[in-house]
Amino acid sequence: MGAQKLYAGAKLRELRGRVGLTQRAFAGKLGVSLPYLNQMENNHRPVSAAVVLALASEFGLDVTELNAGEGERLVSNMREALADPIFAKSAPPLADLRLAASNAPALARAFLDLHRAYRQSHERLASLDEALGRDDAASRASPWDEVRDFFHYCDNYVDAVDRAAEHFAASAPAGQDMLITATEALAKRGIETDFSTDGPLRRYDPAQRRLHLAARAAAPTRRFQALYQVALQTQNDLIEAMLDLARFQSPEARDIAKIGMANYFAGAALMPYRAFLAAANEMRHDLERLADMFGASIEQVAHRLSTLQRPGAKGVPFFFVRVDQAGTITKRHSATRLQFARFGGACPLWNVHRAFETPGHFLRQLAETPDGVRYLCLARDVSKPGGAYLAPVRRYAIGLGCEIAHAGALVYADGLDLKGRCDPIGISCRICERPDCHQRSVPPLERRLSVNPDQRGILPYDIAQ
Repeated sequence: MGAQKLYAGAKLRELRGRVGLTQRAFAGKLGVSLPYLNQMENNHRPVSAAVVLALASEFGLDVTELNAGEGERLVSNMREALADPIFAKSAPPLADLRLAASNAPALARAFLDLHRAYRQSHERLASLDEALGRDDAASRASPWDEVRDFFHYCDNYVDAVDRAAEHFAASAPAGQDMLITATEALAKRGIETDFSTDGPLRRYDPAQRRLHLAARAAAPTRRFQALYQVALQTQNDLIEAMLDLARFQSPEARDIAKIGMANYFAGAALMPYRAFLAAANEMRHDLERLADMFGASIEQVAHRLSTLQRPGAKGVPFFFVRVDQAGTITKRHSATRLQFARFGGACPLWNVHRAFETPGHFLRQLAETPDGVRYLCLARDVSKPGGAYLAPVRRYAIGLGCEIAHAGALVYADGLDLKGRCDPIGISCRICERPDCHQRSVPPLERRLSVNPDQRGILPYDIAQ
């Protein structure tokens, strides 16, 4: 199979506008003719290797930015939205979706926002939700979804906050526990820290200027929660500026995003970008060794690996997901071509669901999505005890993975036949095109069905090829 052609018209137009050049001047910088540039900007021609080199040398562009990561996400999200029964007779072909994602990404996002508003309005009507009477309730995304989409479309990497966290970590004495560093930073601002035997994981009393951390919590959790408070106390102006730029639609979304930004700072301070990236490469992404080295939890390490997308210093592109025992996705991010369903659970054939059966162990899986891309997938349970005999235990499983092209950089690939058989997995049954999946819950909406009352196979219907 030949190399995939690179179409990046929207990115070229964006770069040209950013540097303030006319098409003619931009073409001259790239060493191509004006008609050729026009064709590339309209995705009538792929971007050639010579143009990629010119973009890097003339404009310092990180060529990995030309990858179709956002386009793939938009296509995946649009396919899922168009699987809604209301589009059953009018869903456009996949080629049209790819054109929209590459040539008119803003229009594609507007369509997704519109469908999300419709879906939420429909669900409110169906459930007779109290929000039905609000004039503005159906016109915007839920605050939670809006914030999740914000991080999703910035590749889960916030440069200014990440660098601020790295600078904070660099100011600490070598080898000092990050919990001590955090409490000392708070003490300089007149905030005392104590460790309580009861109460929530973290509680800040602004009147007393006292931070209470749960003594029963695991050490990585205490470090993370202390660093979260450091973010709010030392980086508030930076975080507020980032929130201003994001322009969230509601105060609730802004408040949720502020928590997300502070959490981001905490993870980035606990695992500073350059030091963590170097250690990850040296240790071949061994999660347990990295957790021990940085005083973090397995989940914190896995999530941090999925954020290593700094321009010019990117790590292995990972996907990261957390699911509960019902299969509901509670955290998700992908720097790969694999995109998760925005609604509902993950594919039941994925190994993340089996992690609950083998607590304390990593599961490995070679998987292939319907588009032919192959992945190395890891899964592990991350149960969180309640801290008392009768306290409820929160049970989750995390999934982490990368395309097989990067698998050699992971210790977990050792001993696997990377060219061997892969398990077929999908995104969501409604948009999965596999006709013979024994775990299919609903038929695909883009295929015709044949129902024969005189015959029953794995499924009670046949899917047209």
